[in-house]
Amino acid sequence: MIRPRTVLPALAAAALAALVGCSSLADHRTASSPGPEGTSASPVASVATSLVPSPGPSTPPSTAAAPVAVAPTPEPDKKDQPSRLSIPSIGVKDLRVVPYEGTTDDTPGTRIQDRGVAASPQGDRGGVGPGEVGNFLVTAHRLSAGGPLRDLPDVEIGDSVFVRAADGTVHEYEIVQTRQTSFRSERSLAEQRAAVPGAPGEKPTKAMITISTCATPEDNAAGNYWRDENNNPEHRIDKIGVLTASRPPA
Repeated sequence: MIRPRTVLPALAAAALAALVGCSSLADHRTASSPGPEGTSASPVASVATSLVPSPGPSTPPSTAAAPVAVAPTPEPDKKDQPSRLSIPSIGVKDLRVVPYEGTTDDTPGTRIQDRGVAASPQGDRGGVGPGEVGNFLVTAHRLSAGGPLRDLPDVEIGDSVFVRAADGTVHEYEIVQTRQTSFRSERSLAEQRAAVPGAPGEKPTKAMITISTCATPEDNAAGNYWRDENNNPEHRIDKIGVLTASRPPA
């Protein structure tokens, strides 16, 4: 007859062998690391530890940059770009008209004219753009820098002038008046630069144009050799026109 105390240790050993798999109890003790007091760690504790899944590698935070919205490049304001002036009756074709901030025939405007093109003062101290209600001011040399407006005095009332704006729109003006401006008269300059040519302070209701060039030959013939700081003679010859039609780009 087998005693109970002999059976129980045998059963415990069998159960432990099932936990540690193919290795024997003695092999597991040998492989165990020392406990905190120099004794071998419990084989059951070692097996239990091996059954706990080890944490996987931590997932690093995403470093991908968030998409950045790129604003479209705004198109340049066509009001600030050159237009082209044509006066068929005197053979002027596609004369470049450069807009700038200022007044007629001031220093910046004279520098533009010295390049052989026309200048157009616009903004608070100048006029408006092509086809706009108000006074579209255009100035160019008559004698120097190629003399693009050498024959402007020959333009007559009823002649047509054409301005092709930067967006391709063609504005047609009809000449309705000839004026003379004196650079030695503030009143005369105010009339030339007024929103309604010749009527300072009047509110404009029409799109108009003033094409201006020097009266140097006429002043010299009269013995008037006065010049301002930009070598402008006293008098200017101005042709005034009123808008009669605007045609969109073809």
